[in-house]
Amino acid sequence: MRTSLKRSALAVAMGLCFAGGVQAQTNTAGAVAGKAAAGDTITVANPATGFSRTITVDSSGNYRFSQLPTGQYTVSRNGGSPRNVTVNVGTASNVDFVSGGSALDTVTVVGSNYINPIDVTSVESTSILTSEQINKIPVGRDTTSVALLAPGTVRGDAAFGNLASFGGASVAENQYYVNGFNVTNTFRNLNFSNIPFEAVAEQQTKTGGYGAEFGRSLGGVVNQITKRGTNEFHAGGNVYWSPDSLRSQVKNTYYANPLTPDFGSLRQDNSKDTSDGVRANVWASGALIKDRLFAYGILSYGKNEADTFGSVLATSNTTSETKSPTWLLKMDWNITDNNLLEFTAFSDESETVTSSYTNAPGSFVRGTYLGDTVAESGGQNYILKYTGYLTDSFTLSALAGRSEYSRSTYVTSPDGRRGSYDGSFTVPTPRVAPTGGCPTVVDSRPGYRQTLTGAYSSPCNISNATLQDINSGDEREQYRVDLEWQLGDHRIRGGYDRDDYESRAGSAFEGGYRWTYLTSNGPDGRANTGDEFDVARLQYTSQGAVVSVKQSAYYLEDSWNITDNFMLYMGVRSDTFENVNGQGQAYVKIENQISPRLGFSWDVDGDGSFKVFGTAGRYALPLTPSVAVRGASASLFTREDYLFTGIDRATGAPTGATSRGNFRFINAETGNPKNPITIASKNLDPMYQDEFILGFQKQVTDNVAVGVRGIMRELKAAIDDNCDYVPVLIAGGFDPNTFENANGDHAELPSEGFPYCRMFNPGNDAVFVTDYLNNGTLTEVTVPGALLSPKAKRTYSALEFLFDGRWDRFFLQGNYTYARSKGNTEGGVKSDIGQGDTSVTQDFDYLALTTDTYGFLPNDRRHSLKLFGSYDISDELSVGMNAIVQSGRPINCLGVLDLDPSDGYSAHPYGSSFMRCSTTGDATDDASVVAVPRGTKGRLPWTSEYGLNVVYQPNWMKGLQFKMDVFNILNSQKVTSVIETAEVSATGAASSTYMLPASFQQPRSVRLMVQYDF
Repeated sequence: MRTSLKRSALAVAMGLCFAGGVQAQTNTAGAVAGKAAAGDTITVANPATGFSRTITVDSSGNYRFSQLPTGQYTVSRNGGSPRNVTVNVGTASNVDFVSGGSALDTVTVVGSNYINPIDVTSVESTSILTSEQINKIPVGRDTTSVALLAPGTVRGDAAFGNLASFGGASVAENQYYVNGFNVTNTFRNLNFSNIPFEAVAEQQTKTGGYGAEFGRSLGGVVNQITKRGTNEFHAGGNVYWSPDSLRSQVKNTYYANPLTPDFGSLRQDNSKDTSDGVRANVWASGALIKDRLFAYGILSYGKNEADTFGSVLATSNTTSETKSPTWLLKMDWNITDNNLLEFTAFSDESETVTSSYTNAPGSFVRGTYLGDTVAESGGQNYILKYTGYLTDSFTLSALAGRSEYSRSTYVTSPDGRRGSYDGSFTVPTPRVAPTGGCPTVVDSRPGYRQTLTGAYSSPCNISNATLQDINSGDEREQYRVDLEWQLGDHRIRGGYDRDDYESRAGSAFEGGYRWTYLTSNGPDGRANTGDEFDVARLQYTSQGAVVSVKQSAYYLEDSWNITDNFMLYMGVRSDTFENVNGQGQAYVKIENQISPRLGFSWDVDGDGSFKVFGTAGRYALPLTPSVAVRGASASLFTREDYLFTGIDRATGAPTGATSRGNFRFINAETGNPKNPITIASKNLDPMYQDEFILGFQKQVTDNVAVGVRGIMRELKAAIDDNCDYVPVLIAGGFDPNTFENANGDHAELPSEGFPYCRMFNPGNDAVFVTDYLNNGTLTEVTVPGALLSPKAKRTYSALEFLFDGRWDRFFLQGNYTYARSKGNTEGGVKSDIGQGDTSVTQDFDYLALTTDTYGFLPNDRRHSLKLFGSYDISDELSVGMNAIVQSGRPINCLGVLDLDPSDGYSAHPYGSSFMRCSTTGDATDDASVVAVPRGTKGRLPWTSEYGLNVVYQPNWMKGLQFKMDVFNILNSQKVTSVIETAEVSATGAASSTYMLPASFQQPRSVRLMVQYDF
């Protein structure tokens, strides 16, 4: 679409999103508001759908059309000449018919804007990109890639997939919406449902300052609005292809720890890895009943194929194929001009089949076919929304939605037999090594030992990983009601929402158990001196439960135009969270968490060209359901070490195995249900943070606007688990060495009433309930916070500089962010070790783990520069660009902790998890161990990525379009994450994989597209 825009300061004041209005718009629609003479009649109409509403200007000279579906509208006064206006989601587009007593009827806006100009009606930190804008720039066609164009966002750790961090928060603290429905996968908050990206009409990315309508997020909010039908019939299709032949080779990795003999040698040859993807879309839209009933539908099919050979030690390789047949249907029924009904349905089901083959270590020759691992994900979503314009000043909206999401995995053997996990488990017998079957095998011995004996692996185990419960999945039911009442200079909004989320989850090792091979350094405690011996560790880890979280909230807010130029926003939100375990029992319930929100917007010159704004707010986050699967339900976790005489080459299991007599349950996971009242502190607060923003935006010319924002976020409370039973024993009057109290009673732990790990607010006194004697008698004690952990700390401070320029054939938008993210916890997840157990990271499990953990956090990217835009060379040809330059993240050195430095070596069971490392590569030599506080081991390199595209739309065939996107055109493949565990727990020796690259920038790739519209 080609447009020309006649833009001036006065036209901007007339056009999109400008002039004194109100804030905190809905997340599904926009508004039109402005000033006129009292008693005038104002009509807003959408010519594409026949929608029309007329209201009367109130006595103060204000009018407002709330809850308008996004799109192109005309606005007229008293039946006069109409003016064009664009309504975007979450914004008020202002049209004033009077200003200082002068009529503005001669001012017109022609065409549509690409980049939103200054919105003086809002205090939110938000950016909106339409499908037209997204199509013009080289950016990934996915939600996260577009969100990463917003200021204050950085890509999260590769361990968690394709997710963004907003404002220093972890990737598990965001919320995602489609047409007002929450599509976040709340099980761990590490995924979300996806609509076919071709169906996105606009994407709104909120990075801060959002109103009381939004909650359950400490990071950001991504809100997508889908395309919809109009009176005009449209149809089309396209194909995107990303061929492997035009993709550069991924860099190889080399051992990078100079304290090990493997330093500098090849770890992984990626030269034979491949990746190829194609996606086809077909769509149609139009009116089923003119001016009343409309439909938009799209079918999308994607297929991705990849070959992966792994490290030079790997004895297997894989080829994977992902098929994703997705669809979306959007129906709009204008029952009357005052009653609208919308229905959205979509599916994002996908299946990935990963076929495994044997190979000799370091060889690219595929050997025996081992079988397939099949992972199913995604599901179906249904959303119904009603909007009623009950009076000129009172609007009601109601939404109901339901979603299903699958997370299951299973394996198939070469002869077609299917293996899966059904969520059940049996407690193993101590001192008895299992025989038969095909276990998961991990060889964690140092390279020199593997060279001596050959790497140990399981030739018959297909995935060598865990299997999800074959019935794993999630269900959401959400309901909400929102009211809006324009009362003179006040706009009152309020509402209620209920969001119930239930998950069936469970996992176990394929084969039922895992053997991990380790090396002891022998009597002299030193590596590679000839007296080493190997140990096989047997581990069972199984769980399965149906868990849920029930969430509800009320909110009330007032946007008050104190003067024509100054708006004050006041809001409050009350959240209630209830978490339920696998036995249907509530183990955490937090009621009426109050979150106040304040803000102001000052239209300094009164013409929408200069805005000063500020916000202050509190935001809360509930526990995810995943916590209950192991922490509050029945689960099993055992370990036992064995000496052995040989290896069964058919299975990889040890032969001649003799137990070392150290069978133990880990974290009180004995296979029995926990007592729910003992799982969490009775005085538990939700995770919440306070946020403050102050900024301005200024139109410096008719074509350019700039802005500056200062942001401060401070985490006030976190929720995590603590697994140290010693403070609990002391608080109950028991000796932590003998487990006895003054009466001679002996505490029994772990047990169902005395769990090792419990949920608490780090740094706060915890009120725990415990069955000390395992006799059914519960005792409530207060454990001083100082005995458990320091207070959770996380601060984010940033200064953002914004640029927005638009000319007839050219638009350019950019931002630069200087930010500092500092604390002793990242938040819901732990990028240091790739731990995705949301809200139960190891950060605060033991007091010793918190030493020297305060410093710059993994999402600290000190400098971030983003610039993107498009230029129309002619009516047929345009080019686009996208550039992102960022500084690297901090690096840590995580080593072992010797619990008995005066007598030999006794490693803390958490292994290489402490901010301390040996300078010589031998942690058994305590004199060589030094503190390495968080983030002081250096930083990863700066990354820069430049993309270009070219679009050709020939005049000889209208509707035909060709496009080529080139990503990372300079093929910069800087390291974006490394392995930060530096030492081997069993021996204290330096780990050869420390500082090994875990991820690089994606290599240069090309995406080709052909499209035809009619």
